[in-house]
Amino acid sequence: MATKSKAYKAAAEKIEADRFYTPSEAVALAKETGSSKFDSTVEVALKLAVDPRKADQMVRGTVILPHGTGKTARVIVFATGPAAEAAIAAGADEVGGAELIEKVAAGWTAFDAAVSTPELMGQVGRLGKVLGPRGLMPNPKTGTVTPNTAKAVEEIKGGKIEFRVDKHANVHFVVGKSSFSAEQLDENIGAALEEIVRLKPSSSKGRYIQKGAVGPGIPLDVNSI
Repeated sequence: MATKSKAYKAAAEKIEADRFYTPSEAVALAKETGSSKFDSTVEVALKLAVDPRKADQMVRGTVILPHGTGKTARVIVFATGPAAEAAIAAGADEVGGAELIEKVAAGWTAFDAAVSTPELMGQVGRLGKVLGPRGLMPNPKTGTVTPNTAKAVEEIKGGKIEFRVDKHANVHFVVGKSSFSAEQLDENIGAALEEIVRLKPSSSKGRYIQKGAVGPGIPLDVNSI
């Protein structure tokens, strides 16, 4: 907590009053104000003009960041047979059927993403109480329910992130580490923003992205997005 407070204080000292920053300017400033003791994560937060209570305004998707997240995701795969073998070959951290489902049902969640073959989703579905609140439930819309387990694992390991608007119409996502170059962070945030804008619901009226911030409270100029 202390490290985060120092980062926010450092950013506050450099942020100009009443100024909003383009994504490129914001990531450059985020690099300057990152912790000197560890490679801090750079995140983006957006406020969208949507009503998440309405099914047609639930903004959810995935994007493969050009330069990854700076972290190798831990991926588990619910699969058996050839699909399980393919997942193992692709680098999945743990693969299994009924036994893995039971392990997760008991409360094990030491992973960042979960993938499932379609035929096992009937059993995986009962893990909703464990995986749902953590945003880990496999979903066809995000490509994590698929017979092509190898592709899913490779994409997640390669920097694929998932984003989903919360009940307050906010969306948060990681765009890399402070050790990334400004160009890498800029390209990552650009890819994520492009996908979020592409997913704008037709029923969303007015300015879609209302507010935004990068890293430790650096305000985004939403007009530049």
